[in-house]
Amino acid sequence: MNKKNVRAIFPGSFDPITNGHLDVIERGIKLFDELVIAVGRSPVKNQLFTPEERVEMIAELIEQRKMPGVSVESFEGLTVEYAAGKKADVILRGLRSLTDVQYEFQLAMTNRAVAGIETVFIMTSEQYGFTSSTLIREVASLGGGFARLHH
Repeated sequence: MNKKNVRAIFPGSFDPITNGHLDVIERGIKLFDELVIAVGRSPVKNQLFTPEERVEMIAELIEQRKMPGVSVESFEGLTVEYAAGKKADVILRGLRSLTDVQYEFQLAMTNRAVAGIETVFIMTSEQYGFTSSTLIREVASLGGGFARLHH
């Protein structure tokens, strides 16, 4: 039986990366031979970290957790164009809630129709389902702590 080398990309802003993201990465690498964490350069103004800082933080976490087959880089433009350039077979996405499902379903259908790329979803573990990078940025901007939130 020929085993296909499957490359997936996990796109996102990761501003900042959360334990929920790491959970999806650790579970995703079990499904794919290669996983590229693709840090998007978004025009959103209220960014906490630059794309370079995010790539550096994620690279350190990958190294600490010894995740072979996982790499990280930043990209600009459309995710499907980036995926095509990386010759990715799959886009990996994490889901936290029903709200995520609605949005991600539309995105996955569009990506398959436009670029012929499949999307694989991993449900975030229940302990990480309530948090998001946006929430963490809001807590930080108001001077709040992360010990319990980011756990």
